[in-house]
Amino acid sequence: MITLRRADERRFERHGKQEVWRTFDASAAADPLAHGFGALEGLHELRLQPGAKQARRPAAAHEGEIVTYVREGALAYEDSLGRSGVIQAGEFQRLTAGRGLRHHEANASRSDSAQVLQLCLRPGAGAATRVGGHEHRRFSAAERRGELCVVASPDARRGSLRLDLNAVLCSALLDRGQHVAHELVPGRGAWLHLVAGEVTLGDTVLTAGDGAGVTGERAVSLTARAASEILLLDVDEPRGF
Repeated sequence: MITLRRADERRFERHGKQEVWRTFDASAAADPLAHGFGALEGLHELRLQPGAKQARRPAAAHEGEIVTYVREGALAYEDSLGRSGVIQAGEFQRLTAGRGLRHHEANASRSDSAQVLQLCLRPGAGAATRVGGHEHRRFSAAERRGELCVVASPDARRGSLRLDLNAVLCSALLDRGQHVAHELVPGRGAWLHLVAGEVTLGDTVLTAGDGAGVTGERAVSLTARAASEILLLDVDEPRGF
């Protein structure tokens, strides 16, 4: 079964120099995807104009983990524990959020825009002991070209970021005509987000900004119709799908 969320169905917000597209909208009570897809509580695409800043805010109301991916530009961050740094294009960061932790982000450049994607994950069993923990690393285009590269996982396999819940995040860069497949074991589902390009998922065509939840299937199988970039999150199969 495939559950679609088209790009133009996302909630759009503009705050000064920042634009945000939210795949899941908790205020849409009648929407079966209002509260996310299994462990995936939020998926946001941000576009930050040069010099754009966010107000200091709680890192995550859900007190889980946030995986941030900078696709273009650079994102500066600092938190209430006194830590700061810059996430460059091609880098992923894992932050374990929680009560009392506040986080501030800004476009690190005064001349270039930034495109950022953030996945908010519900708390895992070990999250409470790692509030404020974070790590980030770069995954090169070569590592992600033509295959699903694991960028976050519970066992930090292949040098990926370590998650405190049973979820695996993959990233791939595909040329036109390339095909990838991800096996789903019984009881598991996947959320696919198309960052850029155009792909076919079964008989369904997805374009930039589209998302799809896959449940009750043996695999997620897709083919690029143009140069494309995808994120795929493997999670426990959500109830009700």
